[in-house]
Amino acid sequence: MTTSALATPHGKTLEPTVPPGIESLEDTGLSRDFLVSLIAKILHQRDSLTGFELADAIAIPFTVLDELLVELQNSRLTEVRETDGPARSSYRFALTAAGRQKASEAFAASQYVGPAPVPFGQYVEWTRRQSVNTVSIDRAHLEEALADLVLPDGFLDSLGPAVNSGKSLFLYGDPGNGKTRIAEGVASAFGEAFYVPFAVDLDGHVAVLYDPVYHEALDPEVTEGAPDLAIFREVATHDRRFVKVRRPVVVAGGELDLSQLDLRYDPFSRTYQAPVQLKANGGVLVIDDLGRQRVPPRALLNRWIVPLEHRVDHLTLHSGKKITVPFDCLVVFSTNIDPAQLVEEAFLRRIHYKIHVPDPDERRYDEIFDRCCLAEGIAYDPDAPELIRREYYRRGRAWPRGCHPRDILSHLRDIAAFNGHVPVLSPTLLRKACDSYFVPLERGTSTGLAQIEDV
Repeated sequence: MTTSALATPHGKTLEPTVPPGIESLEDTGLSRDFLVSLIAKILHQRDSLTGFELADAIAIPFTVLDELLVELQNSRLTEVRETDGPARSSYRFALTAAGRQKASEAFAASQYVGPAPVPFGQYVEWTRRQSVNTVSIDRAHLEEALADLVLPDGFLDSLGPAVNSGKSLFLYGDPGNGKTRIAEGVASAFGEAFYVPFAVDLDGHVAVLYDPVYHEALDPEVTEGAPDLAIFREVATHDRRFVKVRRPVVVAGGELDLSQLDLRYDPFSRTYQAPVQLKANGGVLVIDDLGRQRVPPRALLNRWIVPLEHRVDHLTLHSGKKITVPFDCLVVFSTNIDPAQLVEEAFLRRIHYKIHVPDPDERRYDEIFDRCCLAEGIAYDPDAPELIRREYYRRGRAWPRGCHPRDILSHLRDIAAFNGHVPVLSPTLLRKACDSYFVPLERGTSTGLAQIEDV
């Protein structure tokens, strides 16, 4: 068994701890009855499968699974429908009438059909072995992770220590200046690989954890949340109940409420969906637009006090039983509202690092504009950003944001394409793009107002 992940001198993690391949039924940590029920449900749903296909579907090597298949045949629950060679792995298995009855009973207990879940204890162990706290990120690697952003001078001096602390981080400032992108870059700096199980067994119930919305699979055979067929033609190099993914970035915005931070039980399928913080383990959890949720900021921060301080969270099963789960993610609170208007000082104290993400000054704005022109294939002209400053920002029609060059150039390209013209930074096209993008604002409605005179 390998040791936990280590950080290189440059901040990049080595290949993380890899869950070893399954060599026996005992290695799964699951009861034989649970596995038999899962096999019955898979065969009922698929009608018939070869031994290899069944092994793929349940994510257990056929050499291990065959022990159960022999028992099922001896119990008259399955039969061999046809063979395609002497190896049992090529036999096509199907349920008998008794097997279909077994599957019906299994479906009544749980509708889950998929890779065998990982026992909760194993999940806890492997989450801790791959902890974000095992990674130390230096300046060079953080610069590399955020190379596509034009950041203020000295910004990394504040961000770097906050990231390495593994504690909570508060990013505040006006919208459109890259707060969410900064959080994503931080996650990529943690290292590429992390192993997350498809599902976890919680007190006899299955909780689905792998979410393709947040977990980008690095295993080529994984598509749409389940292993593709034919991955067990060779001996598995790691436990295939785990998926190798990039460290996740989970963003929860204004739609977040307290119920989404606990296990959600579906009484029809009799399975759980994991909350966002469990899906974020090993990566970054961004609470975006803090202060705009359907619950008061104080209530939301109260919910995070124990996880932030003790690195564990307490979730409730539908039976009322409490379980303690790892809370192994960097939490980034992001807001467009003045932090002092959100919560009192005692609550802000619990968020260890507070970093302001300002509007771009003139130099940074021009560099962003230049980079966006390069990305769009449009020749850069320094007169273009100056026109926008003169006719829109200084007249109070808008305040400079880091996202404006990208969006304005996108409008300009759309207008040029509609009129059959080549997109260029002509004053006429720029004005049309800006007029269709900016909404007139009254002075005093933005925290960025004071910065206009400096631009």
